[in-house]
Amino acid sequence: MKQITIFISFLFILGINTHVFAECTPQTDSGTEIFSTLAGAALGGLVGSQIGGGTGKKVAIGAGVVAGGFLGNKVGTALDCQDQQYHYDTTQNALETKKTGQSSNWVNPDTGHSGEITPTRTYTSDDQPCRDYTQTIYIDGKAEEVNGTACRQEDGSWKPLG
Repeated sequence: MKQITIFISFLFILGINTHVFAECTPQTDSGTEIFSTLAGAALGGLVGSQIGGGTGKKVAIGAGVVAGGFLGNKVGTALDCQDQQYHYDTTQNALETKKTGQSSNWVNPDTGHSGEITPTRTYTSDDQPCRDYTQTIYIDGKAEEVNGTACRQEDGSWKPLG
């Protein structure tokens, strides 16, 4: 059960962060929903391939694709473009400038959606600064809390590990 919770949390955070990189304008919201669904399915299959062996691995890949696609679509339809921009900007800023344990918050006054991100550990991996973090996103009063890790890329942006 713990593996499933970790798996779903992993897909949820990657789905949100992957979704931001799609072109997001009011005219392309349906396109970003499709992108989120496909990205979630791909990431779900990838994570599923890391679980089990033999026939169990095939089942895990299939379940990962379905769960990832569902969660990616959920995120794509729940967070509008402005929510995503607030989330992305706050995440990038928190990972770059906040001390371990110091939270950053965002809120979209138009939708009421909000979130919080807190870096929890800083370290170096392959000569890149990396940070573990916890974040909570509130959509329609429901909280989704996940843990993740991101590393700074050559262009200065932070990208979740997967």
